Amino acid sequence: MKRNNGSRDQYLIDDFKLEECWRMFKIMSEFVEGFEQLADVGPAVSVFGSARTAREHENYRQALYLGNLLAKNDITVITGGGPGIMEAANRGAKEAGGRSIGLNITLPLEQKPNDYATELVSFKYFFVRKVMLIKYARAFVVFPGGFGTMDELFEAITLIQTHKMKPFPIILYGSNFWRSLNNWFTDELLSAGLIGEKDLNLFKICDDVEEVLSLVQRCIEDGDCGEE
Repeated sequence: MKRNNGSRDQYLIDDFKLEECWRMFKIMSEFVEGFEQLADVGPAVSVFGSARTAREHENYRQALYLGNLLAKNDITVITGGGPGIMEAANRGAKEAGGRSIGLNITLPLEQKPNDYATELVSFKYFFVRKVMLIKYARAFVVFPGGFGTMDELFEAITLIQTHKMKPFPIILYGSNFWRSLNNWFTDELLSAGLIGEKDLNLFKICDDVEEVLSLVQRCIEDGDCGEE
């Protein structure tokens, strides 16, 4: 019988290409670097929102104010490290003398790191960055944004809903922006039995930055972070 020694498809292990094996090590190295740099972060809030929000926009000003308030209350600000809302929150924290962390994603076109992160960690892989944004946060504050913002929001809601993560405040800032989505949750998802009524309590819509701070402090100081 002729032996097929030349076939690289003979065994399952042969299906792994060399560059795919190296990619696994790159992914591991990003996790290790993130864990090492953020290990001592302390109480922190991850702030999300559009990278396209102009500095003149009211949402930018409110995110700047939020970053300032959090820093003055010894709460670290974590963002995706880019422009727009992320820049505003980082800027507010930095100008208040607080810890301002940017977890930047390397993209071919759109995102460049803002100048207000006192600590910058860059990632190639979105899923590694998402772990870091969630792992070290005691709350999420989500300003109006696009697909990336929605991705982070629904990731956090799903993890809490499925008990893969302990509840923490998910605060949606700006009722005018979030009202239609919230109504759709009720009118379509809840009415069709696709979510439970309690799932609508996994997040809170808010229009007051100082109320946002109060909700965050209640979780950090009193452990009142939502239903288990």
